[in-house]
Amino acid sequence: MIEIHNIHKAFGDKKVLDGVSGVFETGKTNLLLGASGTGKSVLLKCIVGLIKPDLGSVTFDGTYFTNNKLDIRQEIRRKIGMLFQSSALFDSMTVEKNVEFPLKMLTDMNKEERMERVNFCLKRVGLEGSNKKMPAELSGGMKKRVGIARAIAPHCTYLFCDEPNSGLDPQTALKIDELIKEITEEYNITTIIVTHDMNSVIEIGDKIFFLHEGKKLWEGTRDEIMDSNIKELNEFIFANRLMRDAKKVEEEEREEEEERQHNGQLSASQGKEKAPSEETVETQDEPQPENPEGPAATTQTGKDKV
Repeated sequence: MIEIHNIHKAFGDKKVLDGVSGVFETGKTNLLLGASGTGKSVLLKCIVGLIKPDLGSVTFDGTYFTNNKLDIRQEIRRKIGMLFQSSALFDSMTVEKNVEFPLKMLTDMNKEERMERVNFCLKRVGLEGSNKKMPAELSGGMKKRVGIARAIAPHCTYLFCDEPNSGLDPQTALKIDELIKEITEEYNITTIIVTHDMNSVIEIGDKIFFLHEGKKLWEGTRDEIMDSNIKELNEFIFANRLMRDAKKVEEEEREEEEERQHNGQLSASQGKEKAPSEETVETQDEPQPENPEGPAATTQTGKDKV
């Protein structure tokens, strides 16, 4: 779990982050959502320590990170995996060498152990047998997969992804999102993803933080985001016609369901009013008692007449 408290950051007179706080949960995909220029990437860099915030604090699983001792910060950084927006692969290295790089830098593994880990990670992201390919030979989606393999190679505890499906076609982007979510849940990683893609929000948004002009305006899940009453968030979500139409259909379906429930309750109420009471039914079905004087009384009357 990662916690941030009251993060502020400015560059000169430009205030980029204005008191952002939040908790990013382990085993879930935590999304930083917002338009370009709202401070998402700057917040991500403040969390991982690439940029020092002007004010505020960051803790990793209860360990204070911001302004802590260098050795403590380095220990935490060894547990961090990073997937960059452009994948940031070394062009002069093969796929195998790219994935091996953090293992050589951050671990004490020997060559055999490193190769075993490299092959495992490449297989996990669906690139088994691609060891000797160069980055120039890879598609955009394959580069992202190599980037993910490199990020998780050192057994990372925290995974940071900066626009992971940027520049990809919708189908490939969806596969990358699904892969990140699978890895997050499989290895119980705390994953933070910077995105402005609503497809990612709907598919993998376990927890979402919406940033606007450097502030966190909303926090919730993908199941709650469509029903927000935050003006800025709704303007962002329903910026395109497809999402507006989807919202309209959802509202119409909800109204129809409410009307069906109302009509059902009304029919049940009317039926109850028309139904005879139990006492009435029992009275109608109860046999009438015979005349106590019965035939004998009639006979006696006859005799009297005679």
